[in-house]
Amino acid sequence: MPSDASPPSISSLQAPGDRVVVAETHLGRLQLLARAPDAAFIVDEPVSAGGLGTGPNPYDLLSAALGSCTALTIRLYAERKGWPLRHVEVSVRHHRASLSARDLFDRVIELDGDLDADQRARLLAIAERCPVHQTLDKGSDVKTTLASALDPAPSAAEPSEHARDMAQAGDG
Repeated sequence: MPSDASPPSISSLQAPGDRVVVAETHLGRLQLLARAPDAAFIVDEPVSAGGLGTGPNPYDLLSAALGSCTALTIRLYAERKGWPLRHVEVSVRHHRASLSARDLFDRVIELDGDLDADQRARLLAIAERCPVHQTLDKGSDVKTTLASALDPAPSAAEPSEHARDMAQAGDG
């Protein structure tokens, strides 16, 4: 965005198609606006890293993706089985010793409900099958292209791949 252009407007919060679009807000040196098809949020770095501290940083988002996918996968499986899971909470801490080291996501799952030992063990096994866990575990390929004015607009969103994958994770 040129320096004389204004930051993204709140009216343009919906991302096109099935993409997440991230753009500078120009309200802070490192502050970004991330727009998903049905939501928008600020991404930033802490003040100690030169940001405004107004939102999660990219590694916080990866941890949140793993924690939320884990909780949702567990919730959906417990509901399908009719198990008395009252509350699920997942905490995730990301660590990497250096840029060349393998990342570690330390995940702690808390299950509240009248669950027996076998149900708790099964829910822990289901957590290992959450789609984001599998994505992180397998690694991913990233394809990068430079946009041009001739690129067609993204197509309409297909049904959520994540919802499909969570359902499949619980089929075991």
